[in-house]
Amino acid sequence: MRKLVLLALVGLAAQLVDGSLGMGYGMTSSSLLLLAGLSPALASASVHLAEIGTTLASGASHWRLGNTDPRLVVRLGLPGAVGAFGGATVLSHLSTRAATPVTASLLILLGTYVLGRFALRPPSGSGSRRSPHGRRLLVPLGLVGGFVDATGGGGWGPVVTTTLLTGGRTAPRTVVGSVGASEFLVTVAASAGFLTGLGTAGISLGIVLTLLVGGLVAAPISAWLVSRLPGAVLGTAVGGLILATNLRVLLSWAEASVRTGVLLYGALGAAWTAFLALAVRKARTAAKEVREETDQVLEEVRSAHRHDHAPEAAVLDEPATAGGTGGSTSIESARSRTRADLVVEPV
Repeated sequence: MRKLVLLALVGLAAQLVDGSLGMGYGMTSSSLLLLAGLSPALASASVHLAEIGTTLASGASHWRLGNTDPRLVVRLGLPGAVGAFGGATVLSHLSTRAATPVTASLLILLGTYVLGRFALRPPSGSGSRRSPHGRRLLVPLGLVGGFVDATGGGGWGPVVTTTLLTGGRTAPRTVVGSVGASEFLVTVAASAGFLTGLGTAGISLGIVLTLLVGGLVAAPISAWLVSRLPGAVLGTAVGGLILATNLRVLLSWAEASVRTGVLLYGALGAAWTAFLALAVRKARTAAKEVREETDQVLEEVRSAHRHDHAPEAAVLDEPATAGGTGGSTSIESARSRTRADLVVEPV
């Protein structure tokens, strides 16, 4: 029972990270399952089966909150599904450990770039809600991302989200929401590939359902969180997460000592905290400037409104004043003439 509760909490935390930053569910969950003794293929299969439900819930939440670009979802998801099915089939028969250091090193370089760019100088196109990327980039990106995701038990987010954020032409919330929604197609295809190559032998339904429940609870929370976070803060957080997760992969591959890991993670944590603080400060400054500009525009609108109505009021008041005095005099004169007529004329 304790193990199931722990797995549910892991599923909740992994989906909270994944839905907010566009990555992390597969890597977090797969790492725990590997520590529990499952083979890479069975761990990846269990995670992808659970992700069918979590990605569906996450994608629906992102769509409801306006975090997705439907065209981007389709152009990523379809080639991603093809790559994931192929990757699942391959992993069912062989290991991909030789490619681990190359992939992790590339992702660390991309993560460093994303971290620095969004913290120090957010890209000017980071506010665009529709992705300008075409099939020339998205199709091969989806194929590679899907293949890496299936063979590594996770990787769709780090590969795809990192690449799109590095381009800096789409709003981070749109990237995260669209990548998360397209991942549903990837997980369905990967699960089909694993079931074809492995069957159901060794796959624990209890583990799958427990991870699924934790992820379903966190899906709407993470979608709400990404719709509220400023782009600079979100991009900086994504960059730090990429560095943290792939540094662990490299340290494990190199069989580094615990002391080396502590020193590297300590340095990374200090740098990441500093960059996040800088991004938050810049986001607050930008928000303050937007509020001041909004207040200034509203004041100008009010002033123009008052100036537009002041002459009309003067025009209306002037005849009313003159007419009021003249009208009163005329009425009194008419009354006097009427009384005079009544006196002069005999009844």
